[in-house]
Amino acid sequence: MAPMTDTFSAASIADPMIPSVARVAKRKREIADVVTIEIEGGAFDFAPGQFNMLTAFGVGEAAISVSGDAANSARLVHTIRAVGAVSRALTELHVGEPIGLRGPFGRGWPMREAEGRDVIVVAGGLGLAPLRPALYRLFAEREKYGRILLLFGARSPADILFRDELEAWRGRLDIEVEATVDHARGDWRGNVGVVTTLLSRAQFDSSNTLAMLCGPEIMMRFVANALLERGVAQERIYLSMERNMKCAIGWCGHCQFGPVFICRDGPVFPYSQLRGLIAKKEI
Repeated sequence: MAPMTDTFSAASIADPMIPSVARVAKRKREIADVVTIEIEGGAFDFAPGQFNMLTAFGVGEAAISVSGDAANSARLVHTIRAVGAVSRALTELHVGEPIGLRGPFGRGWPMREAEGRDVIVVAGGLGLAPLRPALYRLFAEREKYGRILLLFGARSPADILFRDELEAWRGRLDIEVEATVDHARGDWRGNVGVVTTLLSRAQFDSSNTLAMLCGPEIMMRFVANALLERGVAQERIYLSMERNMKCAIGWCGHCQFGPVFICRDGPVFPYSQLRGLIAKKEI
């Protein structure tokens, strides 16, 4: 594994395209189409927001963000939605089976820049998984930050990830947690509506706030605009992008996004760097 850095250096390992072989240590179904797997087989140092390339042998390789605690270097945790052949094969791996691993790669969440500020974490759907390592760090070093707000949106109550953890976090007195769903039946007692409705009534110091966003691009675009309207500087709004990553080191060009490569220069970017690009489907 490469040492933990803010940005992956291709020179840090002999051949970054050759995966190591690890094994699945634990598997948990989160919701109908999402599974979390824990991987063991080395010392895994990573920064919150980084990703790995995971290989289902005989099927292919996919870029998957780390969703576990960076303080636990004995295991890697990835939360995966089955949306294609590779991701489905990864979710179907059983405990003890081999898995290919390359990484960690990319630039993660700006944890140091967040110190001394109010922090708003906005997640949509599976976007909560790449943000979870940042949340673990925020909670573990709670004294370094001002107000912490977690705003989470899902399509329906059945699509809420990490439900037990969300409930535990909601019970803390030193953070604020709010969840909303796009639609629900009569037994749902929570908020209904898009996640920006939660932001409209959130209390924070806009002059000293840092925001971390992950979810569908249209959601991030609307949330970023809402934060700008509240007075948060675009340089302190960070988004995690996951477009077409293939090689993870900027060689293949699949994830080129205007002047940057998402795998090498991201996946986390300040909104000031993406503002003119994110509304475009193809660059």
